[in-house]
Amino acid sequence: MKKRDFLSCSLGALALALAPVPGLAQGQAFPPFKTATIVVGFAAGGASDAAARIIAKKLSDDLGISVVVENKPGAGGNIAHQYTAHQAPTDGSTILFGSVGPLAIAPHFMALQYDPVKDLAPITMGVNFPNVLVIHSGLPIKTFAEFMAYAKANPGKIDFASTGHGSASHMAGELLIDMAKVDIVHIPYKGGAPAFQDLMGGRVAAYFSTLATAQPGIDAGKLVPLATTGLKRMAALPDLPTIAETYPGYNATNWYAFVASSKVPAPILDAWNAALVKVLKSPDVVAALEKHGLPPAPGTRQELADEIARESAMWGRVIRDRNIKPS
Repeated sequence: MKKRDFLSCSLGALALALAPVPGLAQGQAFPPFKTATIVVGFAAGGASDAAARIIAKKLSDDLGISVVVENKPGAGGNIAHQYTAHQAPTDGSTILFGSVGPLAIAPHFMALQYDPVKDLAPITMGVNFPNVLVIHSGLPIKTFAEFMAYAKANPGKIDFASTGHGSASHMAGELLIDMAKVDIVHIPYKGGAPAFQDLMGGRVAAYFSTLATAQPGIDAGKLVPLATTGLKRMAALPDLPTIAETYPGYNATNWYAFVASSKVPAPILDAWNAALVKVLKSPDVVAALEKHGLPPAPGTRQELADEIARESAMWGRVIRDRNIKPS
């Protein structure tokens, strides 16, 4: 998406948000429906699914309604985003636990059946967390500095797995390649499970993994953690450097955020924001999410819109610089 087009879409979305819309009547309680659905774009058992189910349970308790999680995996999460944009009910009873790939990466290198700015409305950031660059322990590498030295001395000889073309784990590697000017080969997989399986088996060298996924392999001595992908060191791994300590400005966090169809009335979206922020700040939910390495990051609807715009601009530049094409 060109910068001019993206800005036009953003202004259009803002105008839509400010326009008078029908919604909750004065004094009407939220929610005005008895069942709500949180759509997740990935299969059950993954990080997004785990977080969504923790949040859904607390929402059910707080709102006094049934909140169910519906998994619609496929196409790196794009199927779920397209469904929410064009097929989901527009009364606000269905919201999406969206992800960085479909919201900020995919629009720059593939034709989508939805526009994440015009067709989806921000509610709140859900969780935002760095990944961990891990390698198979069979490699003669123990630190991030050694990894980069090896990669530069052996161009094209080291590879990294990802959960798919255009995924957060793919783009984390592309950003490193772009900033370090190094030749590392991308190996896309159809999801995290097969990627991690080949990493553990030594059939691929490296992987930008969630800490929760990598921890058992690290504890077993089969994986070596090298660095984290956020701007700050992880509390769980305080001795592990960030990639940004070597390449200032490097920041490739993985995040999941709540969005809904842009046709949902603004008062309903505002009410969802209030309900979700309350849940994401509750101590039991914070503890449960952080146990999975998924720290909550609630905020305003505008803050999420701004974050998506920033991420989209950054990944758009990387995709252009690296000349990344559809798989």
